[in-house]
Amino acid sequence: MKEYIDLRSDTVTQPTQEMREAMFRAVVGDDIMGEDPTVRELETLSADILGKEDALFVTSGTLGNQIAVMALTNRGEEVIVGDTSHIFNLEVGALAALSQVQTRPIEVPTGTYSIEKMEELIQEEGIQRAKTSLICIENTNNLNAGFVVPVENINEVCALGRKYNIPVHLDGARIFNAEVASKVSVKEITRHVDTVMFALTKGLGSPFGAILAGNKDFIQKARWIKQRLGGGFRQAGFLAAPGIVALKTMMPQIEIDHHHAQLLGKGLSAIEGLKVDTTRIHTNIVTGSVEALPISIEDFLSKLMDAGIKAKRISKTSFRMVTHWGIEERHIKETIRSVEQIISNL
Repeated sequence: MKEYIDLRSDTVTQPTQEMREAMFRAVVGDDIMGEDPTVRELETLSADILGKEDALFVTSGTLGNQIAVMALTNRGEEVIVGDTSHIFNLEVGALAALSQVQTRPIEVPTGTYSIEKMEELIQEEGIQRAKTSLICIENTNNLNAGFVVPVENINEVCALGRKYNIPVHLDGARIFNAEVASKVSVKEITRHVDTVMFALTKGLGSPFGAILAGNKDFIQKARWIKQRLGGGFRQAGFLAAPGIVALKTMMPQIEIDHHHAQLLGKGLSAIEGLKVDTTRIHTNIVTGSVEALPISIEDFLSKLMDAGIKAKRISKTSFRMVTHWGIEERHIKETIRSVEQIISNL
């Protein structure tokens, strides 16, 4: 079987040996009955890291986000979302299908939310209006950029929410990338948000799951909604065990991933005709465009695949590469060489 340098996402990682061993050793119990000690250990650890009262282990970031929306809204209400956010673009219309709420998107071109524009979007209760009942923000922001949202900006959003009595949910799928890049602790980043989700399967490299956190009343309701959606676990400790290992051991890897993204961005930006804006590389995501080259994005990615490299198409002319556990500096150099060769042969 051919081995590829897979840069499509940081979700393609293999578990570390320590994670595999933890899965094998995990003590388990019926989680629906609250009897799985390993799941509770993961939830307690996560709540402590985030500075929240309680946490819930869920199958995915999408499920975590959707449970939060279902718990915090009523049918026919409105949710403010970032126009490039995962919850708006890549969750299969679940806001409408599950919570039956409508969205009001806000542009977030550089990873900072305009408080003035956000306030203009808020709809108060009225006979002809859908009341704004939730604000959903994202950090890192933009699944194809990975911008770090300044903690001051997050705090401003939360202050706006309190002004109008609107809760704020943070999609923090890559929140630990934001912590490493900004040098601000996750606990400080999430201090004022009402609820937060983070993925165990991205920069942390765990093979399964996500965490949703908030106060005890919220998590109690969220646990009930999770069960309603068929997300309840039985003996799930072996799934939670690698998440514990990830939280305790993988933070140094995220620093390495960011370094590799900078090397990759710098190398690609030096290739004539390829457009790569290195100022947009905040974390582990690098984007580029073949717009100025005599090749389609489909042909470019096909040639990369032939060279043993996988990247993700994100527009008619653009691609994304994401660094992660399992990608080493030699892979970065090989990718740069391969792209150079492809373009030089055009």
